[in-house]
Amino acid sequence: MTQNVSRVDIAIVGGGLVGASLAAALAPLIEGRGLKVAVIEPSPLPTSIDAAQQVQPSFDARASAIAQGSCQHFARLGLWPQLAEQAEPIRTIHVSERGRLGVTRLSATELGVSALGHVIPNAWLGQVLHQRLAGLRLDWHCPARVESIEAHPGGHRLALSDGETLEAELTVLADGGRSGLKEQLGIASQATPYDQVALIANLEVSRPHNGMAYERFTADGPLALLPLPGQRMELIWTHRAGSEAQTLALGDGDFLARLQWAFGDRAGRFRRVGTRHCYPLSLVTAKEPTRPGLVVLGNAAHALHPVAGQGFNLALRGVMDLVAALEAAQQRGAGLGSAETLADLERRRGADRHNVIRFSDGLIRLFGIDNGWLSHARAAGLVGLNLVGPLRRTLARRAMGLER
Repeated sequence: MTQNVSRVDIAIVGGGLVGASLAAALAPLIEGRGLKVAVIEPSPLPTSIDAAQQVQPSFDARASAIAQGSCQHFARLGLWPQLAEQAEPIRTIHVSERGRLGVTRLSATELGVSALGHVIPNAWLGQVLHQRLAGLRLDWHCPARVESIEAHPGGHRLALSDGETLEAELTVLADGGRSGLKEQLGIASQATPYDQVALIANLEVSRPHNGMAYERFTADGPLALLPLPGQRMELIWTHRAGSEAQTLALGDGDFLARLQWAFGDRAGRFRRVGTRHCYPLSLVTAKEPTRPGLVVLGNAAHALHPVAGQGFNLALRGVMDLVAALEAAQQRGAGLGSAETLADLERRRGADRHNVIRFSDGLIRLFGIDNGWLSHARAAGLVGLNLVGPLRRTLARRAMGLER
């Protein structure tokens, strides 16, 4: 069968949140410099974009914590005013350990900002991004999969399930790492299972949350609550692998009672729970986030524990650093997929990626050690952190993505 071959400057594999964010961030290069960008996405695109007033996130809608630095990135893309329509601000983060008295609070007021970040329903985030993409000249291949990928002079060749073949100067893998393309290219990943499972659900609470987010460390792993519109919160409840089945099997009343016992009354009484979902947790990092003609972004590059809510924020910073490196390459006449351009990207990304991975992994390991003396030290550390303003403010600015 004869295949149609198209030449593009950039091929983005994956049209989810990370791939769509990259395509939106490339708008100045697409509109101003005529960059030809292809997006390959296996899931069909919606036939229309609902108007903002028609969007009613269901009780079970998944949401993402968007740090203040990420909000600023979306503002520079011109997307924040629309995103803000469905964004719930995080005004305070409350950090504690079950069974210990130590508590730390990170406050937007103390830092002189309106919010530490926002929680946005993923469906709304996706709609706003794709509404922006609808106005760009993109080469869409949707629904389509990359059947094979191979390096060739000047970039990579991608054979697609729709019968097309793309030759791209730069290929970006933003497909979540589940397609096997990294393996086809011989890009190994280092995986460290945490032997934990995250249980996700939406909750209704008995009193207003006032923009409070909670991070509570327990013997089984961290438990987080994120504010949603109204008196709703998103739950991320870590279980030891294998123990989640018993929790999933509980009726709603027993589930809420067990959660109340594990979390306490700080957020009020838990009154309603939506559908529960689980997924296993591991630290996964690609050993080659870049190579000539190729960049790996998002979960394909690094899958983190959700303890610090940094996964998508780290990915978005990767998107913006990649765009900055490509803009610099265009200005000096370098190739988009050249070793020089990707070395520039790594100079921008390396330290941030390393620090965030080390921080999130370190939290899990520190609070996962069951030792009496260390438990007391952790409690004292939380108390001390709450008392030492400069250190607490530095931690908060890092969590907000304002410092690297």
